[in-house]
Amino acid sequence: MNSATPGFIPNVKPHRRGLPLKVGTRGSPLARAQTDNFLALLRHFCPVLKGMDVFEEHIITTTGDRVQDRPLAEIGGKGLFAKEIHEALAEGRVDFAVHSLKDLETVLPPGITLACTLKREDARDVLILPEHTTGLDAANPYDALPQGAVIGSASVRRQAQLKHARPDVNFVLFRGNVGTRLKKIDAGEVAATLLAYAGLRRLGLEHRASLPLSPDLMVPSACQGIVGITIRSEDAELHAMLAGIEDPDAKAVATAERALLAALDGSCRTPIGGYARLTEDGELHITGLVAREDGSFLLKRTSLGAREDAERLGHELGLSLKADSPADIFAP
Repeated sequence: MNSATPGFIPNVKPHRRGLPLKVGTRGSPLARAQTDNFLALLRHFCPVLKGMDVFEEHIITTTGDRVQDRPLAEIGGKGLFAKEIHEALAEGRVDFAVHSLKDLETVLPPGITLACTLKREDARDVLILPEHTTGLDAANPYDALPQGAVIGSASVRRQAQLKHARPDVNFVLFRGNVGTRLKKIDAGEVAATLLAYAGLRRLGLEHRASLPLSPDLMVPSACQGIVGITIRSEDAELHAMLAGIEDPDAKAVATAERALLAALDGSCRTPIGGYARLTEDGELHITGLVAREDGSFLLKRTSLGAREDAERLGHELGLSLKADSPADIFAP
């Protein structure tokens, strides 16, 4: 049984520590929703916290939140949605922090630990078209885009894969939270955008997903749909408490995907996809992708093995992709 199993009660020992427990999060509606869901889960599965007002939420504005008019690669790359949160943890201003795991760098600052991964939401990307668009074909989703369509996105991963399939489309920078991007679609600023299905579902906006994209067609970002919790490495008591709600399947796939990223060691300018899943037989299947931003090169490979070997499988797949990709793709 795991934390997703009805009736599951983890072995969580009582804890003696100062209250309230301070949780750090970004201020976007999605980040707040993810934090609320995490705290509800913690209260449900930790009897010592039930019925107590023990959490204090701290909104932390990150560099990625402040700068909305430039690509992430131009303002510092990976970790821009976590840097200030790490600092708050290290300085003791918060006790633990809630992240979209796809935004968390693979090598964390000294003294910061990824302590818990929660059950994965739907990891797929979705194509967002103006509401009431008709004639959609789920089997051929890109057929919904007119010739030369302008797509709004800040993701080089999405751009590379879509341009590889449809070289005629063009991209413009699209930053901001989910609601902001949907408003831009409704205003007709672009023909379409792409978003993570997980974010829409967590916000109750899944009806805005025009066409979910198969991971075989659009390889998701590594750890897309997974929420991760970080703490100070020295906080063994909090680590033990969080271990009770960790989802073992999410931990396995996240381990593989983060190992893939670490082996590739790409920048925010490098289109990289990584998606692991557990088969019906309990094995771990992982897909990795490397591409050029303009879609002129795309390499995709898969690997299959025991879930206990998740880190090795991801690492070896990453090394294989890097060895057979042009060197310029990984240029800083």
